[in-house]
Amino acid sequence: MPSLLRFLAVVGVIGGLIYGGIFALANFVKPSPREMTVTVPPDKFLKR
Repeated sequence: MPSLLRFLAVVGVIGGLIYGGIFALANFVKPSPREMTVTVPPDKFLKR
């Protein structure tokens, strides 16, 4: 039984670290907006 509890504790700690990393990325990293230009070829406008 102690090995099961140790395993669950390790899995819980790893899960908490992953959750904390995702939380930190979501809240502390600000994306920078930028302009985007896409050229569409003229043959996309032709009906077939």
